[in-house]
Amino acid sequence: MSLRAVNYDVWILGIGLQAALALVLIGKKIWQKYPIFSAYVFFNLFGATLTYAVFGNRSLYFYTFWACEAVGIVLGLGVVREIFTNVFSPHPALRKLAAIIFRAAVVLLMVLACGVIYAQSGNARGVSNGVLLAAEAARVVEVGLTMFLFLSSGAFGLHGRQNVFGMALGLGMLGAVELVTVTLMSHVSSSTAQMLNLAHGISFSTSLLIWLGYLLAPERATNAVEVPKRAQLEQWNQAVTELISR
Repeated sequence: MSLRAVNYDVWILGIGLQAALALVLIGKKIWQKYPIFSAYVFFNLFGATLTYAVFGNRSLYFYTFWACEAVGIVLGLGVVREIFTNVFSPHPALRKLAAIIFRAAVVLLMVLACGVIYAQSGNARGVSNGVLLAAEAARVVEVGLTMFLFLSSGAFGLHGRQNVFGMALGLGMLGAVELVTVTLMSHVSSSTAQMLNLAHGISFSTSLLIWLGYLLAPERATNAVEVPKRAQLEQWNQAVTELISR
């Protein structure tokens, strides 16, 4: 079996797993608690199905793929924000600060991407180059913030049986692989690019399995004793409150 055929099979597998995840989100009404994560899943399912449908038309596929990729980047950052919002829910000032940082990050990424597209407006590759630049920057943000979340999980009382932990785990793993692929994609041969696409497809399917497993398993709530640095978090929250109110 050729590498192209394997990539095609992994693509179909991903669509099936996304459909299953969407059914779980709807069936268990998880979309009400995590609307941005649900929108991320629903849109990825829509985008994967649409690009599959137009795969035979090279030009239409090109613009459809990169348009979906651009929206997916913004939604992926939105998922990271939703994770932090959930973790910071008892601390409104920290939650507000996280929201401000994410808005600034999204605006900066849009400016960078639009700048590249405008600079190469006479070339169709300008669209893909702009989105690739935004994707690389977005993955750096996603991986960095999820690493921070895992390293400080003890302070926030975050444990491996929480849905938000599974969301961060899947997104962080996917973001790390995508960071490597988007960084190398424009510097490798077509055969190596096929291998990178396969690695991305496998990592995406693995993330989908992680999300399915966490959302189907019963979630255990965090007890107060599992947040040993709650007093320190309250001090940070108070300090940010005073800073914002100035």
